[in-house]
Amino acid sequence: MARDFQQTANQVPYSLGDRAIEHDLLPWCARHAIPVMAYSPLGGANSTLLRDPVLARIGAAHGCSPAAVALAWTIRSGKVIAIPESGNVTHVRENAVALSLVLTSEELQTLDAAHPPPSR
Repeated sequence: MARDFQQTANQVPYSLGDRAIEHDLLPWCARHAIPVMAYSPLGGANSTLLRDPVLARIGAAHGCSPAAVALAWTIRSGKVIAIPESGNVTHVRENAVALSLVLTSEELQTLDAAHPPPSR
């Protein structure tokens, strides 16, 4: 007997520089078991996020790029799927580093201070 499974995901912009979904949408999706798929997790085409000195400093401490840090931040909870740019080998390698990069609570606090979540 074949089963018909339907999976839904909410695909929205989400990054360290665009945290608008944190207070309402992320908790709602979690309550309803709907995965969140973050597009532009590195800030998008005209973003200055990857030139941020805080990301660069944390990346240097881990021996990786600011992009890997930004992507690791986006997927840190395990409840957000990210769609990062992967147009060349360098991007793919940076993306792969982010999968194993664990940011410390101090680093997360530093990133929150530099890129605060939206106020309610």
